[in-house]
Formats: sequence, structure tokens, C-alpha cells
Amino acid sequence: MIKKEMIAMLLAGGQGSRLGVLTSKVAKPAVAFGGKYRIIDFPLSNCINSGIDTVGVLTQYQPLRLNTHIGIGIPWDLDKNVGGVTVLPPYEKVGKTEWYTGTANAIYQNLAYMESFNPDYVLILSGDHIYKMDYEVMLDYHKAHNADVSIAVMPVPQEEASRFGIVVTDGTGRITEFQEKPEHPKSNLASMGIYIFSWKALKEALVTLSEQSNCDFGKHVIPYCHEKGERLVAYEYNGYWKDVGTLGSYWEANMELIDIIPEFNLYEEFWKIYTKNDILPPQYISEEAVLDRCLIGDGTEIYGEVHNSIIGCGVVIEEGAVVRDSIVMQNAVIHAGAVIDKAIIAEQAEIGEHAQLGVGGEVPNKVKPAIYSFGLTVIGEKAVVPPDVKIGKNTAVTGVTVPEDYPDGLLAGGEILDKAGDVE
Repeated sequence: MIKKEMIAMLLAGGQGSRLGVLTSKVAKPAVAFGGKYRIIDFPLSNCINSGIDTVGVLTQYQPLRLNTHIGIGIPWDLDKNVGGVTVLPPYEKVGKTEWYTGTANAIYQNLAYMESFNPDYVLILSGDHIYKMDYEVMLDYHKAHNADVSIAVMPVPQEEASRFGIVVTDGTGRITEFQEKPEHPKSNLASMGIYIFSWKALKEALVTLSEQSNCDFGKHVIPYCHEKGERLVAYEYNGYWKDVGTLGSYWEANMELIDIIPEFNLYEEFWKIYTKNDILPPQYISEEAVLDRCLIGDGTEIYGEVHNSIIGCGVVIEEGAVVRDSIVMQNAVIHAGAVIDKAIIAEQAEIGEHAQLGVGGEVPNKVKPAIYSFGLTVIGEKAVVPPDVKIGKNTAVTGVTVPEDYPDGLLAGGEILDKAGDVE
């Protein structure tokens, strides 16, 4: 029988609805990040850099691009006969077939996969955070504390603690209490959604709670293990960790990559971030082009100006176009004379000549103020913005739009123009 000391289960089925139109056609872990990567590259690279060679990736929502990106795991050296990376979508069973209804339910439905490796420990990860962590160090901590469950935690400002699952510990690191998004937090140690379980404890909890609807780690499994008297410890992490779950945090995390000394460094030799590299020609920067503080992907052609921006692979920025403080994803085209200010432009979108994005003052979005905020203009995948129109802030545009969609040539701040049915 195969024996693996620790295997990883990577939860990558989430829709990421707070990213608005960016996730209408693609799962959140497959959203582009940092010019050439996708969000899932970060936890996958952490696994291989930590010596974990068996990873189950649980997919559900819009999995096609994620599956294509992961393939057989070659970029992460996870193309192995034994172990490697396995994509685990929900599947039909005898009798009751169901979608994954919660993080723990998804893991429970893959007990047979985990059992086949007879692991001592199981690492549970989210596929939608940007960070570098050596899981081997966390495993050593788990063993040293003779724990049944270890939870990675990080200190957050006390005033923000009510947004997180909070753990309270005694002096030895043992967890004495949990608070799920508490109104009055008793500590500032927030759960990062990264867990190491001893296999026996995980299996017992999942089987016992298998009838629980929407079974979730934070709400059900961890409290169950705690009530049973199992040994739960907190592993404190103090490095860079970013939940890119909102358009604002996603934009910020990208922009931090171009700081003079980035807090999150993509250039470290000893902790590489691996991704699927398409065979693309080099970038072309014309003589007239002006660039400062940007990351530019392979195969991109720049004839205009780019300031303080992240430009993906295969993008074309034509003569006279100006891009500032923006994220432009793979294969988008910015036509001549267009001016882009603080926008997120999704893959294969096209911005017409002399169009202006990010004009005027900030007003709240009329339909989804919690999503389309931060002063951003968001253009969906394969969307077309016609020439000579102006688009305000806190807006979203999807589908192929035409001049008639813009009264007086303007989409005012706070409006949504949805020609693709992508905005629910």
C-alpha cells in the first residue's frame, strides 16, 4: 500500500462572488494575478516548495480554466505516477449524488482519495490566498505539540478582528476557545483557513458530521474536535498573507508587487512561484513607449504609456493610449488614444480608440455598492468598449457594448452596463 506522511487538499471550488464580473466565467483561484500567474499558483507552489508531492484540488464552480491550467501538474513538478496533483470535481455516486455543500463536505466526499495514500497528516488549504508559507515548519510544530489539529493563525488589528474566525490560546499555544466573526473578539489571532489534521481525528470528525448540511471546517469540524477534547493548537504566522476576495484587496495586492521593495517578492530564488508558462514571444516596447513601475507579461506589445500598472501576457497597448494604476489581463487590447485610470480589465477585453475609463468623482454603485467600490472601473472578460465613450468610477461593463449603450457618450459613475448577463 502507498504511504504518504502528509497530503494536501486544496479547496478551489469557490465562486468568489465579491470579485464581481471577474469571476462570472472563471473560478476565483483561476483569476489572473501579477501579470503571469493565477491565484492558485501560490498555494500549489507552497506545496512543492514545502516538499508535499500529493495534492488533491477540489473544484466545482466554473472549473474549465482551472483544470486546463493545472493539467497534469508539470509546472509544479507534480506530474507523478504516485501522488502528484489530482483534480477532484463532484462525481456521481450510487444512490445520493450531491454537489459539494461546504468546505468539510467537499473533503468528506473524497475520503476514498485520501485513504488511498494512508496519510499520517492531512493539510487543508484554500485556493484563493496570496502568501508564501513552509508547511513543513507547521507540520514540525504540529508534531512537537502532539496536536490533533493545528490551525495557522495570524495577528490582525484588534478593530478588524470581528471580520475573522478568532482563536483564543493559553500560554502554550493550545486553543481554548473559538469565536466565529465575533462582535467582541477576545483576541486578535485570526484563523487563516489553513489546517493540519492528524488523519484519525479528521476522518472521525468528517464521518460523524457527514449528515450535517453545509458542513464547514470553521463552523462545524473545528468546534466538534474542540468539544471532543482533542488537542488543538495555534501556529502563528507573521509573513505576508492576503485574502484577495474583494476587488479592492485584489487591486491592492497586485499593486504591492511593483513597490520599490515589494513586501511580497516574486523574485526570490529560494521560494519560486511556479505557473503554466505558455510559449510566447518576448515583450516588445516601441521607441515612443513610456513605462514606469510596471510588471509586463510575455508577448505584450506597448506603443503607448504605462504607469504603475500590472500588464498580463499578450496584451497590446496602442500608440497614444495611457494606462495608469491599472490591471490589464492576458490578451486584452487597448486601442490608440484610450485613457485608463485605476481600472481592472479582464482577459481578452477590448477598449476602443479614445475611450476614457475612470472619469469623474466617486459615487457609490447603485446596484452592488459592496462589490463595485474602491473607485475602480471593472471591465469583464471579452467585453468590448466602443471608441470615444467615457466610463465613470465604481462601474462594471460586460459583453459587447455599442455607442448607443452610452447616453451622451457616458456611463456615469456607479452604473453597471451588462450586455453579457454576467451581473446577477
